[in-house]
This record gives sequence, C-alpha cells and structure tokens, in this order.
Amino acid sequence: MINRFADLLARKPSGLLNLYITAGYPTLHDTMPLLRTLAEAGADILEIGVPFSDPLADGPVIQQTSTVALRNGMTLKLLLQELQGIREYLPDTPLLLMGYLNPVLQLGMEEFCRQAAAAGIDGVILPDLPAEEYAEFYQETFRKYNLRKVFLITPQTSEARIRRLDELSEAFLYLVSGPGLTGGNQTADQSVQQAYLQRVEALNLRNPRLVGFGIADKASFNNACQHANGAIIGSALLRALDGAADPHQAARAFVQRIRG
Repeated sequence: MINRFADLLARKPSGLLNLYITAGYPTLHDTMPLLRTLAEAGADILEIGVPFSDPLADGPVIQQTSTVALRNGMTLKLLLQELQGIREYLPDTPLLLMGYLNPVLQLGMEEFCRQAAAAGIDGVILPDLPAEEYAEFYQETFRKYNLRKVFLITPQTSEARIRRLDELSEAFLYLVSGPGLTGGNQTADQSVQQAYLQRVEALNLRNPRLVGFGIADKASFNNACQHANGAIIGSALLRALDGAADPHQAARAFVQRIRG
C-alpha cells in the first residue's frame, strides 16, 4: 500500500514544509488550484482544513477563514467531491484533511474514509477524536482505506503517552509548539520550546515529527526544523492570502519567503 509520508521522508528526511489552507477560501473553488500552486512553489505536504463553525484548536485567522468558507458554501461533502482527480496533478505530495469530528460523523466514519481515500487523501487530523476511541472503534476502518491518523503532542504530554501515539500513527506526529491556539505567538520563549523539542527528539520515535502552532516565517520555520523533521504553517499563509489581488502570486511569494 502506498505510504506517501514514508516515501517523502525517504527522499527528504528534514526541512519538510507542511502548508495549511482552508477549503473554500478565499472563494469557493480556490482549493484545488491553490493546492497545485503551493506544491509547485515547494510545499512538501499539503493540509486542507475542513471549515467548521466551532474549531476548538484554531485561532482567529483560521476561524475567520472558516466563516468565509462556510458562507461561500464549502462543506465536507463538496470538498471530497472537488478533490476527485487531484492525484492527476499531485501524484506524490502527501495530502491531509484537518477537521473536526461532527461533520465526519454526520457523513459516517466509513463513508468519510471511503470518499477521502477515493479523493487521494493520505492522512487525517481530527483533534477532538481521542486516541483510545480511535484505536478501539476506527483504526481498522482507517487502515482498510489506507488513511493515516495524525496525533497532536504538547509540551505537557507524558513520555508514555507520546510513545502510545507514536505506536498508533503511521504518518507523523504533530508537535504543538506551546500552549494556545493556531496562529498564536508560541515562539516567544525559545528556550522552553527548544527543550521540549529536544526532549521529544531524544525519544527516538519511529514517526517523523512536524512542529505546528506559531510557525510564521523563515526564522521560526528554521528553528522548528533544528529538532524536528519539519514544520506546519497555516495562519501566516492565510494572512498572506487575505485580500490578495492574486492569491496564487501571494502563495508563491509566501513559500519563497519561508524557503529563503
């Protein structure tokens, strides 16, 4: 079975750039074209946010883009339809869906997994699906459709818990850089963040590690990559797209700033 995460890591073990966009933003049908633009510009992994009215882990920027996307008419069902055929353009780039459990359960977990797999999705982030509930009820369904669950780790997560999440995942571990929501200033206390990333690095986990929350520019990206395989950027990219006359030009320029 294809594992695009493992294939990517074999080609490029460090400096991985995972970029997040909100589906249906800035306009309803921007999702597919923007994914192609970002991949061509140098994104290694693409994360597609499913807009939701109550996004618990997301800060004001992603909340605002979700509001716009919902107003535009984006839904999980429409997104899965729109993504059909994306592998024709992006054969090797790992694709993630990031969302919340409520819309998934409305569709039905198995139907969600079936449609996501048919659309070429590799992995799923559902912050409000507890790991043990996933393991007991949904892991076999995910495996049936070759989907990989990504789990979040925070500075407060115990070593035993980290090892359990590493055991359950076959994609990467999402290291939340500090307390708060996406798009916040988690990079303020560099020494604390570095100690946390070093602590996780020393565990010699089997999955790669990507750092998210508060990664906004070349400096914070490079800092995160010192003790992890890469980093995730969402809010800063969405801010760059906000109001841009040409979202594709803005997206390319943003990636160039990160890559330097």
